[in-house]
Amino acid sequence: MNYLYEDLEVGQKASFGKTITEGDVYLFAGISGDINPAHINEEYAKETFFKTRIAHGLLSAGLVSGVLGNIMPGHGTIWVSQQLNFLAPVKFGDTITATVEIIEKLEKKKIKIKATCVNQEGVEVLQGEGIISPPRIKIN
Repeated sequence: MNYLYEDLEVGQKASFGKTITEGDVYLFAGISGDINPAHINEEYAKETFFKTRIAHGLLSAGLVSGVLGNIMPGHGTIWVSQQLNFLAPVKFGDTITATVEIIEKLEKKKIKIKATCVNQEGVEVLQGEGIISPPRIKIN
């Protein structure tokens, strides 16, 4: 299922949550090429500000992509632009919930969104605004 431009309303929201595992971080490191020891080396990470390994910031942003591509607007959505602020670390074992909210319907069937990610304690770890192009073909 998906939502066309005409189906979307300002204030409409959708969310997706996932617990971030060590495997997720290693897979993301392999895919992205970002093998920063802050993400994959516990001995190194113990000496950092966070005192433990943390997930890549863009791994959390990837959960936003999951909302956009699978839930709302859903299959066929294209992410045009995104501004992100990384507010707090995501640690292994944190459950992150990504939420997308429609904040404005723009010309040329574009949509302005607000994206947020919070951990299991309600701490906001990511926020931003972006532009998407919702699907042009309805899928049921």
